[in-house]
Amino acid sequence: MPFLTAKQIHNGRTWLPENSVIEVADDGTVVAIGNGPNDAAIFYEGILAPGFVNAHCHLELSHMKGLIPEHTRLIPFLKNIPQHRNDFTDAQKQAAREHAYNELVENGVVAVGDIANTSETLDVRTRDKLHFYTFVESIGFNEANAQRSFDNALQVYGAFAAQRSNDKVLRQSIVPHAPYSVSSSLFRLIDMHRKDVIISIHNQESDEENAYYASKEGAVNDLLLTLGIDDSFFYPTGRSSIQSYLEWMSQHHPFIFVHNTYTKHLDVQYAHSRLDETYWCLCPNANMYIENKLPDINMFISEGANICIGTDSLASNHRLSVLSELVCIKKHYPHLDWARLLTWATLNSARALQMEDIVGTIEPGKKPGIIQLTGLDDTGIDAQVKRVI
Repeated sequence: MPFLTAKQIHNGRTWLPENSVIEVADDGTVVAIGNGPNDAAIFYEGILAPGFVNAHCHLELSHMKGLIPEHTRLIPFLKNIPQHRNDFTDAQKQAAREHAYNELVENGVVAVGDIANTSETLDVRTRDKLHFYTFVESIGFNEANAQRSFDNALQVYGAFAAQRSNDKVLRQSIVPHAPYSVSSSLFRLIDMHRKDVIISIHNQESDEENAYYASKEGAVNDLLLTLGIDDSFFYPTGRSSIQSYLEWMSQHHPFIFVHNTYTKHLDVQYAHSRLDETYWCLCPNANMYIENKLPDINMFISEGANICIGTDSLASNHRLSVLSELVCIKKHYPHLDWARLLTWATLNSARALQMEDIVGTIEPGKKPGIIQLTGLDDTGIDAQVKRVI
């Protein structure tokens, strides 16, 4: 039963008092947090913190690392995904998923919100290092085919729901991919499936999405044409995408809005006024990879937003490192302190995935994993993470 201490310990909420000591059972459960020197405690340089929670990832796209050039903008990026995602053997895809899974673990992640369009990631969910909340995406912009699109997602959902584990969390829900790829009828079918589950959605990752909903103009038209989708049924709402599609969803779902690169304060206010529980997931390295632009993080803070952190996929990122995402934010928003950033990547992300009773904070009774962080200076350019427990 080890005792752990460091110069600084962040418990997921705040810094613990100096000389705090964490007592951990052999199975990783936090037994107690003590104060004062302890000769039996193992001292770690830098900072000890709970394991990271990655609120948004696409493990099934791991085989596409490096295939799509940077800074293409979102619509060209999306065109590349279906063109190339099946240019690999099943063995190559499996090897890439396993490598990505191990990368998450090595980078201190203990739980992940993973996007699935297929059942390919069933294999990695059975491994013992990560808790999973799998978001099964339903895609279909044609109103007439809404039921068929939902039934396809329901079949994939059933495969994940059939998995069981005695020692880790395995949960799943059916969710919409994005406003430009899900019809109003499909939104409603997803909403009615289970009223209590988390809804995760790619939100306002491109300004073209807002332009399409407001006036049916811009590059989304080109994307739908390329995909052979007839959008003659769609009439613009004159409003942003989020202020349009939320009318088709129940207020009782906890929502995770992902990317939010072009989200404005009125959008955040609208969501907060309409929904019971909201989280705003930032994937800054993916935003830079695709759009070369970050969300207005100061605006989210001023609106009291619950911010959490994701990595997106290896198709849109160079690595699956939550710490790297925090360093990216620190680079562009140097006034944000590490205490706040660490809370976004631990407790807030755990809350977003409804796993805060297990991970996200160092508290007695939890098994949050413990990570060691070094190099968290003013820039974080030399920041490193090591999994301790």
